[in-house]
Amino acid sequence: MILADENIFRALIIALRDNGHGVFSVFEECRGISDVSISQLSINPERIILTEDKDFGNLVFEKKIQATGVIFLRFLQDERTLIINEVLNFLSTRSLETLKGNFITITPHKVRIKKIPDV
Repeated sequence: MILADENIFRALIIALRDNGHGVFSVFEECRGISDVSISQLSINPERIILTEDKDFGNLVFEKKIQATGVIFLRFLQDERTLIINEVLNFLSTRSLETLKGNFITITPHKVRIKKIPDV
């Protein structure tokens, strides 16, 4: 399952759901909670955080806050269609198990995967 941060735009959430992905939306369910609370929500049940917030890199790598995994999106506003396609393509070939423990950066033309250190 995916845990969509409050900043994830509605069209991406709809596209994920339309493609069979379970999405828990912070915007819809618990707007205004902290990034640390979002990290905690990702643990049980296990959910991969989907965010545009670069602070999650600091949380998991510097502050060692536990999270199941993070997908960080970097794109310009006029690249929304491209980023939707990249996210859907990326997720179509992976299971939750293969995403756990990773910080994944997706741009319209590239994907980078970095292992999150054990806490």
